[in-house]
Amino acid sequence: QVQLVESGGGLVQAGGSLRLSCATSGGTLSTYTMGWFRQAPGKEREFVARIRWTGGIPFVVDSVKGRFTISRDSARNTVYLQMNSLKPEDSAVYYCAAAADVWAVTASRFDYWGKGTQVTVSP
Repeated sequence: QVQLVESGGGLVQAGGSLRLSCATSGGTLSTYTMGWFRQAPGKEREFVARIRWTGGIPFVVDSVKGRFTISRDSARNTVYLQMNSLKPEDSAVYYCAAAADVWAVTASRFDYWGKGTQVTVSP
């Protein structure tokens, strides 16, 4: 059974950095695309970034481009989200997800989800 476990969230001041990790296990995800989403209270879950285990080009949304970087370590079966220059509006629960559709950008297209990790950015 596929499991995705996020870690690395926490409380940070504006301008600071955090690196989120998503450890995967229990299945073969080598052909999947891995994504990061976030959800703030009262808001819809928002796509942030995606990456494939092999090939392809990492993709991040415009709102975080230049600040967030998605990467992977295939040997560790782990995907990362490096977040720099954090802003209070980045505060949310961040979720890791996996999709068989390598072009997926909407939550409904992702097949597996982690439980999330809280990121709070203070002014």
